[in-house]
Amino acid sequence: MNKRELAANPNTKPETLDVLSQDRDSYVRRRVARNPNTNPETLDVLSQDRDSYVRRRVARNPNTKTETLDVLSRDEDSDVRYWVAQNPNTKTETLDVLSRDEDPYVRCCVAVNRNISPETLDYLSRDENYHVRYWVVENPNCPERAYKYIKGLELLKSLSEVSA
Repeated sequence: MNKRELAANPNTKPETLDVLSQDRDSYVRRRVARNPNTNPETLDVLSQDRDSYVRRRVARNPNTKTETLDVLSRDEDSDVRYWVAQNPNTKTETLDVLSRDEDPYVRCCVAVNRNISPETLDYLSRDENYHVRYWVVENPNCPERAYKYIKGLELLKSLSEVSA
């Protein structure tokens, strides 16, 4: 088995993954970052990797600590923030910050995350992007006021289209 295969193998021991996380080959580090056996401390180190694809995989790994996700939520790469917004370990406070992200795809992922607070869902219900509002309504934790607001907007839009 070569290093890339070893790094991707879910049966590889965490100690071996720790060694592989320091490999020069970014493809090896990417596979380590995605491996479900990678320990949180190794993911902490990989979260600072210069390769954004490594950081993306750290952001989506279920072993990544909430503190690491919080740091990654400020990453310059919007795809890293996108994966942080989807991670089930992301704290409510971090999701609140990401709800104001410039990238609508990040905000969509925030709206889907079940850790989101009702207040943040309410805030996102007023987002200018239709897709963000769609995912707010799809979230099982959507507060009634947000649901009614979005449905009211849809009704107004359909009425204006009929009268036009």
